[in-house]
Amino acid sequence: MFDAVKETEKIIAFIRDYYQKCGLKGAVLGISGGKDSGVVAGLMCKAIGPENVVGLTLPCHSKSRDAEGAKLVADHFGFELLNIDLTTVFDSFGEEIKKLGDFTEEERKNSDINIKPRLRMASVYYMAALLSATKGGTYIVPGTSNACELYVGYFTKGGDSVYDIAPIYGLTVEEVIKVGEVIGVPPEVLYRTPDDGISNQSDEDKLGVKYKDIAAVIRNEEVDPAEKEKIEILHKKAAHKFNIPVYKVEE
Repeated sequence: MFDAVKETEKIIAFIRDYYQKCGLKGAVLGISGGKDSGVVAGLMCKAIGPENVVGLTLPCHSKSRDAEGAKLVADHFGFELLNIDLTTVFDSFGEEIKKLGDFTEEERKNSDINIKPRLRMASVYYMAALLSATKGGTYIVPGTSNACELYVGYFTKGGDSVYDIAPIYGLTVEEVIKVGEVIGVPPEVLYRTPDDGISNQSDEDKLGVKYKDIAAVIRNEEVDPAEKEKIEILHKKAAHKFNIPVYKVEE
């Protein structure tokens, strides 16, 4: 049985111990208005203090509710929230791509979806370096992916797969929500239907499977065989995201 209070305490201790061990000061993370970033932001504030946490809203043709949710989280936990609008950067990049060929919207769809988290992560690391240079200590970037997303490869290489510490790496979606309840993430954020804010689809619609079934597969619990097969296919197709083959010269 998952003990949310106990696990929350352990995660906070895990973060705090790492910061003390490495002599770190702060954290910078993107705040999407969803539960994962909201829970991670709250955990970071509990571990190192809200004065050492900076959240970024990084709109890129985004919905207004994303920024509204981000503000709820920042106001509740008391950390600074900054905005870097990436819309014109994304559009300018798109204009450069048009110079390379007459690609259709469908041909560009996947590339356009994945460039957004990559632009966002570049921005988060830029701010982490900038704050490290101006605040008298090292700022790092926490990851916001949960165990269910990671198992089926629902992340972008070079985007949200890049981080320095992963507080919810081992938590399923349901467990993330339970931890969020313990630390008091605003309900409007915590119970919001998860989506990527990019494709106009919910996560589950886009994946074609339910998070509860992914969690069951991860925990070796009973799940409908047809659903299990879908999940394992996603897991196998994403294998290239987990391990990078490296050639080594034999001695």
